[in-house]
Amino acid sequence: MKKEEICARIKEIGIIPSIRVSLAEDARFAAKAISEGGIPILEITLTVPGAISLISGLAQSSPELIVGAGDVSDTETARHCLDAGATFLTSPTLDLEILEFAVKENVVALPGAMTPTEVKTAWKAGADFVKVFPCAQVGGEGYIRALRGPFPHIPLIASGGVNQKTAYHFILSGATALGIGRDLVSQEAIHLRQAGRIVTLATRYLNYVKDARSQLIHPR
Repeated sequence: MKKEEICARIKEIGIIPSIRVSLAEDARFAAKAISEGGIPILEITLTVPGAISLISGLAQSSPELIVGAGDVSDTETARHCLDAGATFLTSPTLDLEILEFAVKENVVALPGAMTPTEVKTAWKAGADFVKVFPCAQVGGEGYIRALRGPFPHIPLIASGGVNQKTAYHFILSGATALGIGRDLVSQEAIHLRQAGRIVTLATRYLNYVKDARSQLIHPR
């Protein structure tokens, strides 16, 4: 899948589930459940044991999935992730070396940013999306709305504190997509192997995005 297609798919789906677990087996279980719930996008954080091998396995066995690497900390690791089949790179902070690497390799880049200066810097350096993190802790939906004022052209991903109470409002406030961790990738559901629970959550979050976007187009 080409870079432009991946960007378009992320914008269309509007959700990037972040899998952060302590066992590779749990990550595989979560990935399957999320996919069955209708979300073909996964971020495997590099804190997962054997994360790069996991990315490789998912990329080979499920080519329909968009599998990215999260918490990328340096360009050497970024290279290993791309070689394994990762199709996007993201991190919680703005690391210009990693961003420059992603631009050079023509891979989708979602750097983290918190301040308006970081958001602008990331975009000027070639980011495809800017992940506002930690979003809820610095103002939540109101902060996304405030950033959209001077940066209406920058696709923002709200990440950090996105849950069932806030998802709809983040999209309504202007977020292009949502980065969601434990509130979608339920640790309890994984532990109990309750795939249906994760499938239900995935469907629910897709509906939050759909309903909010509909409200933006056709205000009540």
